[in-house]
Amino acid sequence: MFESMQTLVPTEWQGTVNVLTAPVAWIPAWHVQMINVAWYGDSTTQLVLKRLLLMLPTLLILAAMWCTMLSLYTIPFRSHRGRFTTAMMMAWWDAGRMIWLFWAGMVRLVVVLTGWSWGMIRLAFRLVGAGIKGTFRSPLMLLDWTSRNYFKPGVPWVAFLALILWCAVEAVIFMFTLSPTLSEVLSGITGYEPNPRMLSVLLWIFLFFLILGSFACIEVLNQAARSKRVGEIIQMTLVELSVMFFEVIFLYRELVDAITPWIAQQTNEGVRLGLVSTLALACFGWIGVRGMTWFLFGRFGTPALLAVLARDTIRKEAMEPVTPSAAQPDLLRGPIAALKEEAAWFRERGEEIFSLLTLPVLQLFAAAVNFVLVLVTSRPMFELPFQNLKQALAVTPPWRRADDEKTVPSFEAAQPGGLR
Repeated sequence: MFESMQTLVPTEWQGTVNVLTAPVAWIPAWHVQMINVAWYGDSTTQLVLKRLLLMLPTLLILAAMWCTMLSLYTIPFRSHRGRFTTAMMMAWWDAGRMIWLFWAGMVRLVVVLTGWSWGMIRLAFRLVGAGIKGTFRSPLMLLDWTSRNYFKPGVPWVAFLALILWCAVEAVIFMFTLSPTLSEVLSGITGYEPNPRMLSVLLWIFLFFLILGSFACIEVLNQAARSKRVGEIIQMTLVELSVMFFEVIFLYRELVDAITPWIAQQTNEGVRLGLVSTLALACFGWIGVRGMTWFLFGRFGTPALLAVLARDTIRKEAMEPVTPSAAQPDLLRGPIAALKEEAAWFRERGEEIFSLLTLPVLQLFAAAVNFVLVLVTSRPMFELPFQNLKQALAVTPPWRRADDEKTVPSFEAAQPGGLR
């Protein structure tokens, strides 16, 4: 840059120009070298670290060097040169401190973020641990809450769940048994092949409620027999026979047909099941399965099922007074309450993170501004370092008057007579 300027000067004046530009002539080349060192790197990690940790301090040093070298041209014309020299030296002192505090602030930010991350990981593990512990301590807590709020206590939940599970399993078994037959019937009626997945889902829902209805019919028949209501007994017997006929024809008969080849093989084709024998075996299988499941859990779970559907209570003769249940461990309320209590703490820590991220950068900017102000007015504008972010973000201090000597810290205050 200065070489091109010298070409515009006459030859007899070039030596004088070289002498006058000597304090700043070397800065542009050094400027480029410093920027290259702070901006480029051999690897991605080195590149990121250099741009993050070296770029801003390098810019501050460059601004300080330009201001310092340019101030040499003003020293012969300045008054209070001792004050100016002291202010320039103190500006360099502040620049060194701000660069060190910038690096220390970055390290502190990394330490704080690491601590926060570790705290969040611990909180997540604590929440998961509390949930697992509560689940193992009280696996039926939700069902118990439902029983205490939906209808009165005394519900046989084990039998109720066993009944639901058995009906679901039986529906799955008969779904696979009936799927080919039903698919063939629907394709013959509609003329196209139905979707097997959709057909399986709809068939399972139908069979599930059908089997639940079978248990409900047995329960109503049982209640009618206990109360000796003859008309209702005959009515429910006919209904139960119809239910048995439907399930035997369409469900259990398929199971008997599946074992027919095995019976023929074991008897050397001596026994062949006909219509009556097949239906008899199917009826025997239906009665055996219904009897086993009824006496095991159906007689206890079916009243609960009917009570849930009817939104009614389970009436028991001479029911004992219900004692209040012990306090159950809470799965989520405790951790959520603790998290709410820490919300204010998180807000405070957020302000701290913002301060740690902003304050070091603002102090570097303030140090660069101080160099410019020292060059122009012989006094800095900011007192560094800033104590907190609020001080750094405050309104720019008013311009000091030239005759206000008390507000300007200087070396003259400590020396008798001062420097000139």
